Amino acid sequence: MANSLEQVRPWRAIMRRKSRQIMVGSVPVGGDAPISVQTMTNTPTHDAGATIDQIRRCEEAGVDIIRVSCPDVESTAALKTIVRAAKVPIVADIHFHYRRAIEAAQAGAACLRINPGNIGSADRVREVVQAAKDHGCAIRIGVNAGSLEQDLLEKYGEPCPDAMVESALDHARILQDHDFHQFKISVKASDVFLTVAAYQALAEAIDCPLHLGVTEAGALRTGTVKSSIGLGSLLWAGIGDTIRVSLSAEPEEEVKVGYDILKSLGLRVRGVNIIACPSCARQGFDVIRTVEALEQRLAHVAEPISLSIIGCVVNGPGEALFTDLGFTGGGKGSGMVYMAGKQDHKISNEDMIEHIVGLVEARAEELRAGREAEAA
Repeated sequence: MANSLEQVRPWRAIMRRKSRQIMVGSVPVGGDAPISVQTMTNTPTHDAGATIDQIRRCEEAGVDIIRVSCPDVESTAALKTIVRAAKVPIVADIHFHYRRAIEAAQAGAACLRINPGNIGSADRVREVVQAAKDHGCAIRIGVNAGSLEQDLLEKYGEPCPDAMVESALDHARILQDHDFHQFKISVKASDVFLTVAAYQALAEAIDCPLHLGVTEAGALRTGTVKSSIGLGSLLWAGIGDTIRVSLSAEPEEEVKVGYDILKSLGLRVRGVNIIACPSCARQGFDVIRTVEALEQRLAHVAEPISLSIIGCVVNGPGEALFTDLGFTGGGKGSGMVYMAGKQDHKISNEDMIEHIVGLVEARAEELRAGREAEAA
């Protein structure tokens, strides 16, 4: 079947920045690896059961990597159970206490989120780096505009791209001096312009993988808009190897938005891509309510399938040409179903949602079977 996202056109090609590749557990990050989608739990980490439940929901949404905060010894004590239960790599978020980093590495964390310059003496840094080496941990250097070092604030007067990049490179140099190169870097701000400018400068300065994010972006709608503008600008320019959409919302929502951003740029294709009109007086059925229902009913489908839902025949047939499945309204109480871009059969508006769900699920099963056959 046709799938517009799989068709290569010169004007939509994105040339990704060449970064070196590291491993975060079983997930390759950087190089030619797919851009991974990350989120972070918000349950108390010492409550392993609640944290695992939240991780499971994120896994169902398709998350690649999950970060958990480890502010105290009770959290790192629970981490071993969490890591064992998770199906995806776990990143331990450490801020200042070097012992938490060592405990997290020993507990099986795939990555430590830590700024080595913030954890004290050279001996402490050496111990953390050695623990990461001993236990196969990667490290993420995480620079935030809101917590820049005091000397850099005094030097530059305010958080700015140069200050953020200098901070990141200073931390990277510490790891490189210890012959540790399994690291990625983020330079996040809540301001879109500052975030984009910092990442653009950092991408020129170092070849390590970059973890993208607009930090503290806001609630579901406003945060999605800010993240889409910031991350989308960078991804379009080929910058970015893993992303986290920071929303004041449940973490599985961050995962869904992350995939939608990547999907819109053709960088990752997961789940059903619904192309739908905004509706107008020409619509032959209730487009808005239909799309809402289909999004809910098809949320479980992970296979890449494109579906057009158009209210009338003005744009419907044209959109259906480039989608796996389509439905166009315009008849008296019925519409046309398209298969692989061609008119196939009519179905009543009343039965349309159930019918389309069945067609999508059947197509998903075909794709799964084909993938399994290739693997065998």
